[in-house]
This record gives sequence, structure tokens and C-alpha cells, in this order.
Amino acid sequence: MINRSKLGAVAVMALLTLSACSTVSKVGSLNPFHGRDKEKGKASAAARTNRIPVIALNDQLKVADALKGQDFFLPAPAPQADWPVAGGTLEQSIENVEAAPAFQVAWKRSIGLASSRSHHITAPPIAVGGTLFVMDGGSTVSAHDARTGAQLWRQNIMPKSKRDHEAFGGGVSYADGKIYASSGFKEVVQLDAKSGAIGWRTRTEAPLHSAPTVADGRVFVVDVNDEMLAFDAASGLQLWTYQALTEPARILAASSPAVANDTVVTSFASGELVALRAANGIELWNASLSRASRTNALSEIRDIAGRPVIYKTDVFAVSHADYFAAVDLRTGSVRWTLPVSATTTPWAAGDVVYVVDQTGQVLCVSRDSGQLYWIRDLNEGLKKKKRAYWSSPLLAGNRLITLSTHGVAMALNPKTGATMATLHLGSEALLGPIAVGGMIYAVTEGGQLVAIR
Repeated sequence: MINRSKLGAVAVMALLTLSACSTVSKVGSLNPFHGRDKEKGKASAAARTNRIPVIALNDQLKVADALKGQDFFLPAPAPQADWPVAGGTLEQSIENVEAAPAFQVAWKRSIGLASSRSHHITAPPIAVGGTLFVMDGGSTVSAHDARTGAQLWRQNIMPKSKRDHEAFGGGVSYADGKIYASSGFKEVVQLDAKSGAIGWRTRTEAPLHSAPTVADGRVFVVDVNDEMLAFDAASGLQLWTYQALTEPARILAASSPAVANDTVVTSFASGELVALRAANGIELWNASLSRASRTNALSEIRDIAGRPVIYKTDVFAVSHADYFAAVDLRTGSVRWTLPVSATTTPWAAGDVVYVVDQTGQVLCVSRDSGQLYWIRDLNEGLKKKKRAYWSSPLLAGNRLITLSTHGVAMALNPKTGATMATLHLGSEALLGPIAVGGMIYAVTEGGQLVAIR
């Protein structure tokens, strides 16, 4: 198996066929997490040799002269009682959470099957009412006590049919006493949050690699064929669909929709950022986060794998095709752009928005102008093979926290980018952490739920 820390910028990339097969056996040779035979290994090495480094695309990034050393507003840390969807709120946006002042590991608990050649943990944890909900690499959903990590219940949502017994991907969301889980087995499943009992399960046409978002009695999720699906949360009946442009190349990770009032904003592997009417799926606007001039294989992947973030009157999103943008929520007009390639989710708070790019650079960007306050390269001084992939950031306790494929949690000063603390998790981490109930929680590639106090 290839060491994920050596994959750097392409750590979560999988070039899937347009048919978006659900079984690992069908896509395994295209997934960089998998081992390869000698001939495929030679081909892979040649491909890496011919790639143009992503960092070369970002040579326009520099701190604005007018902002050097300037202060900016950040809201004070505030308690966060629940984290019911992948991004914490329906807008996929939380400012500054009061959590983990000691920044020390409190406990670690196994959640089940770890990421491996044929299994992948893609589901960020969620938390409601003192209970954490997670999904392991084998599509088993489990509930854990948030104080101790003790397992409360466990439910495998793999369908009884053996036809798709090796699928991967998916995630979980909570609403009104129910857990809604999506999976690579082409299903959306409703479970009781107290017992794990299955309420309903609905078949989809294509695998689901992202966590659903549940709002106002509707379940929204995107499949690997770039189709947005809406289901009735009570019955599982499909309400409407929206088909984006299909794309032959995509990222293994996938995005979850953001919702504000009756508008749902979602992203696709085509590089499209789309706003839809939540009630009926009617398109309100469509913005393309992809540059016209793409001159190498990496930039041909347009996928917006990170979640779109609705903050104030803007939507912030970043694509793999070197495009980070602030888009007006009402009109879809692009206010500013930066040449940033990433598969992570931006974090907006106060006057700024943070993003972690594919090379391990953390950027602090003026939310208003798109100019940079500071840049911090977390892989600075490391040889290419030693560089880590860094997760989506979290602002908690006035520290900007990101996790790495070196198994490190790093806390940065959000005003300067300077290192405040580091913490060893014991296993590689690709998914961004969450903060709730005064704690920070992370799920590692080793199949562990880690609590940081």
C-alpha cells in the first residue's frame, strides 16, 4: 500500500470513470491509496515525473503590501453545543469555537474498520446531545458517548445484496432524532439516533461519497455522477434531482451541500458551484470555478471536493483547478478569486477566510478584498517525498487547527500563522476536526476517534 503521506497534494485523488462504478474492485487500480503491480507502479512513477507541481501554479500568491502586519477582527470563541452536519451548521459555517484549552489527547477509541487498500474513511464525525456519530471504512455507523468515547450502538448499513459488497465512501447527518447516512452502496439510510435501528433505506442510481445535509424535512446529497438528489426525510421518497455537467475525473473525497433559508448551494466535480431552490431544485445561479487555461493533468481535475461555505452574504469555495472564490449568495456573481488549488473546505470568521491548499500552505485572506494577510507553508523545508497533506482548518479557542497525514495536529496563531502547539494523534488524518461541547474530535485513517481536551 502506498504511504499516504508521500502522496502530498494528490493524497485524496481518484480518477474515476464517467460511469462512477461503486465497487472498489472496479476503481482500485485508479485509486492512489491502493497498491499497484510493477507495471502500474512504473506508469505511476512516470506520471509523477511528468507532473507540473501545483505550487508552480500558485506563484502569484503573496501577502498584500497594504495588509502586512495589519490586525483584523475575529469573533471571540463561543460554545458549540451540537455539530449535526459535516460543517457544523446548515451553512457549513461556524466562526470560532470555545474548545480544548489544554490541547491534549483525552482519549482514543476504535470506530471499526480503518482505511486500507479496499476501504476508506470519508465521513467527518458529527455530534448531537452529548453523542458522537461516526462511520468507519466498512459503512458501519456507530454512536459514542462524547465524554468517554464509549460505544452506545453500532449498525452496519451494507445492503444484503452481494452485488456491491466492496463499495466505499459516504457520511452522516442528524435531524429530528434521526441519523441520515449515505454510502457508496448507492443508498441513503435513515437510522434512529438513540438505538441505531433502520427506519428506511432508499436506493440511488450511483454511489454516494459525501455526507448528506438535512434541512426542513429534506435530505440533500450529491452522487458520483454529479447529480444532486433531494429526498423526503420522513419517508425516503425522492423529491427532485438536478444534473450538473458530468466529469470523467474527480477527487475521492466529496462535498456536502450548504443551505441558507430556501437556497441550497452545492458543488460538483465539473467545477460548477450551483445554487438551487431547496423546495424544487430550480437553478438560481451557476458559477464555474475553473480556469480557462489548464496546461497539465492535475489542473484538468476541476472538482470542488471541499464543502461550499455560506458566510454572511457570500459563498466561499475552492476547486482543484486553481480557483478560490467569493461568490455573492444572492446573484452568483464572483466578487474575487485567487489562484489556489485545494480539496479542503474554507473557514470563514470575522474579517477573514482561511484555506489550506494542496501543497500544505495555509492562507489567511481578507474576506472583503481577497488580498492575503499571511501565508504559512506547513511543509517548508521538507523534501517532496516527506511532505504531508493537511486537512480542512478549524478555528477553536483562538487557534487555527489542521491535521496531517503525518499524524500531527497543529495549532496556529490565526492572526500571524505562527505555530502555537503541535499534538501527535498516532495515525494519519485526512478529515478536518470538529469542535463541540468544549472538546475537539478527529477521526483518523487508522479507524480511531480521538478526543482533544
